[in-house]
Amino acid sequence: MTATSLPPDPAPRVRIRVHRLVLYTVLVAVTGLFVGPFGWLVLSGLKTPAELAASPVHWLPGHVQWHNFADAFHLIDFLGYARNSLIIALIYATLVTLSSAWVGFGFARLEAPGKKTLFGILIGSMMLPQMITLLPTYLIFAKLGMVDTYWPWVLWGLAAAPYLVFLFRQFFAGLPRELEEAAIVDGCGYGTIFWRIFLPQSWPVLSASFVIAFTWSWGDYIAPQLLLSTDKSTLAVAVMSTYVTSAGTPVANLQAAASVMYVVPILLIFLIAQRGFVAGMSTTGLK
Repeated sequence: MTATSLPPDPAPRVRIRVHRLVLYTVLVAVTGLFVGPFGWLVLSGLKTPAELAASPVHWLPGHVQWHNFADAFHLIDFLGYARNSLIIALIYATLVTLSSAWVGFGFARLEAPGKKTLFGILIGSMMLPQMITLLPTYLIFAKLGMVDTYWPWVLWGLAAAPYLVFLFRQFFAGLPRELEEAAIVDGCGYGTIFWRIFLPQSWPVLSASFVIAFTWSWGDYIAPQLLLSTDKSTLAVAVMSTYVTSAGTPVANLQAAASVMYVVPILLIFLIAQRGFVAGMSTTGLK
């Protein structure tokens, strides 16, 4: 006798579909939380001042005001301020990425007394708010005659960043010890090992660190406002302080339109470097 085959149980497939539906629903909701503010910013840039001030809220513009973007672009030296921001961001991001990689390499591969204590102090410094060091930083740069120059960002870049040092330290600690042992046998010093072996291997973390540092500098408002004059100021300062009426009231729709154009370069950089950024953030610390 042959056993009668039973039809497959549909319950597992139903559970899988329900789980996927729940997962997709959660992902869409989370995506909406992140995309929603930017979408509202775009809509605000397409409204009139009266629509922005209306109560109850007008969710969609009655008549799309595309000229707000052109007005925001031409009312100030938009490209000039963007150029200043780009110069500062590139200087800082490049230098802080390389200096943080060097410091992270030292913490990961070199042995010295008190290394763990120094690393703990470095990580602890991430808890210090920027406002605490703002006044001493300004006084130091004023004494050195570096106010209204780009030298502060050069020095900040050379000083490394604790969070980026942590990323590089975790990545370099996961590389096999045989790499540097073979290089030492061939007569290489640690400087050569870093530049010719470890740094080329760390492109995912380099991409992630550069994007993070560029975003920090591009979005910084306090330091450029404090250290730079109007001609050398950045786009972040110009967007927040230039679009005002004669009475000093902010023109919100122009600020929103300018803010959208201000965010676009960051989005483009992330889209270009997203593969390396995601790889760097996901592989850091893995053996």
